[in-house]
Amino acid sequence: MKNVFIIGSKGIPANYGGFETFVDELVSRKQNKNIQYHVACMSDNVNEFEYNGAHCFNINVPSIGAAKAVYYDIEALKYCVNYIKERKLSGSIVYILACRIGPFVKKYVKQLHNMNCKVYVNPDGHEWKRSKWNTAIKKYWKISERLMVKHADLLICDSKNIEKYIQNEYQKYNPQTTFIAYGADISKSTLKDDDPKVLDWYKSKNVKPKEYYLVVGRFVPENNYETMIKEFMKSNTKKDLVLITNVEKNKFYDQLKEETHFDQDKRIKFVGTVYDTQLLKKIRENAYAYIHGHEVGGTNPSLLEALASTDLNLLLDVGFNREVAEEGALYWVRKVGNLSNLINYVEEIPESKLKIYAKKAKQRIFGHYLWQLIVTKYCSLFQGAISGDKIHG
Repeated sequence: MKNVFIIGSKGIPANYGGFETFVDELVSRKQNKNIQYHVACMSDNVNEFEYNGAHCFNINVPSIGAAKAVYYDIEALKYCVNYIKERKLSGSIVYILACRIGPFVKKYVKQLHNMNCKVYVNPDGHEWKRSKWNTAIKKYWKISERLMVKHADLLICDSKNIEKYIQNEYQKYNPQTTFIAYGADISKSTLKDDDPKVLDWYKSKNVKPKEYYLVVGRFVPENNYETMIKEFMKSNTKKDLVLITNVEKNKFYDQLKEETHFDQDKRIKFVGTVYDTQLLKKIRENAYAYIHGHEVGGTNPSLLEALASTDLNLLLDVGFNREVAEEGALYWVRKVGNLSNLINYVEEIPESKLKIYAKKAKQRIFGHYLWQLIVTKYCSLFQGAISGDKIHG
């Protein structure tokens, strides 16, 4: 039996979030009985429970602001070390999602190595580039990333661009890396177009199916909301721009309103968040096109969902996005007039060409990103077989 401990997600069952969805899919789709998953869950208690065969353990995390996630990962790692030691689970794997605890990880890695256990790390994206962090926190993230890379036995990158970055940036540590992508689900929404839940949502937002461009993602500057909104306002389209994102008590929202005056354009519609996965999938399916402005991070879950559900996708032209979509999308850059011209162009695309883009997008998901494919690769890796791309070092 191979015991695999996973820390760094908020826990399962997944409510929302990339890492949470990944862990949920990993344990729920497991077909190999020789793997036992142990999953850390952020909580206000220390209860333990079982979920789809996985042993889940709660970590009681106090509300301590920005340090909360660091505290959580350290306490979860301590738990793993003690659990493995008490039960003599030699040969276990501890898989840490994200690089939050680099300055603290060395002694725990040593303890795990002494018990013949391995430490795997998912480096996630370029967290130290995110605009929400001040200079000191950005510096911490970069140091933490370096130390996580230094002490990990293997780095599992969900983007080939991230793997290349790790290999180049930290060449002196000779990091062992492999590539296994994030996953997606290609199935259609279980909701019909005439479902009351769907009809009520469209009516309440004053939006019509196939008459809107869609944006889904965290409301942060590095997702290029300013460019997308400004360019959309310049375009000639009569369709709406529907933005599914969190803007409550958000200074960036007020700054953007002052900068762009989007509130004076009736086509721009901030509609809040949608946590109902089937409703969100239906909204994606009914969009005329999806606009993706993410430029920080690896394989973005929102992009995979768009390629699986939306016929036409307009993506910021960065390596992460091209790697995922290839010829299944159209691309724009942050140059003034570029995205607005692209929007004007796609308004004239014939139905036959739209179908070609939709087919190519779904082929990318079918061929490389289906959850079952991703889970199978992880199972092979955890059992000792090289999975995904070969391991580089």
